[in-house]
Amino acid sequence: MPAPEGLEGQIGFLLRLAQEASFTAFARRTGEAALRPGRYAILSLVAAHPGISQTALGQAAGRDKSTLTPALADLERRGLLRRDRVAGDRRSYALSLTLEGHAMLDRLAAHAAAHDRELDALVGAEARDAFVATLRRIAGGWGDRT
Repeated sequence: MPAPEGLEGQIGFLLRLAQEASFTAFARRTGEAALRPGRYAILSLVAAHPGISQTALGQAAGRDKSTLTPALADLERRGLLRRDRVAGDRRSYALSLTLEGHAMLDRLAAHAAAHDRELDALVGAEARDAFVATLRRIAGGWGDRT
């Protein structure tokens, strides 16, 4: 179905379509429909920063509490992540990967590298640097405007 008139050229709409297409391709590649790139990013950040708090993870991943908490609960339910209470602060958790979480991260990292190569091919080598710079400006350019 074609986009309604006016949407076909809107950057926000096209970003959303591109994100969804990329996430779907990643899930198809991994065979893990529920472990989309957002979950991969969470696993990667926790592996790189064992003991990270949920607040720090949310900031690093660009996710708010309303989306991060269910993602963490899902990863914990799958046995990939542990949330341990921080001594002296009953409201905070220190996050770490389980052995299964590390193994899953290794598998997903291989898929993510292949997926990124496919995205590079779609964007084209000559446009990659400018495209990445533009995405970074969009991701970081909102500041206090929201």
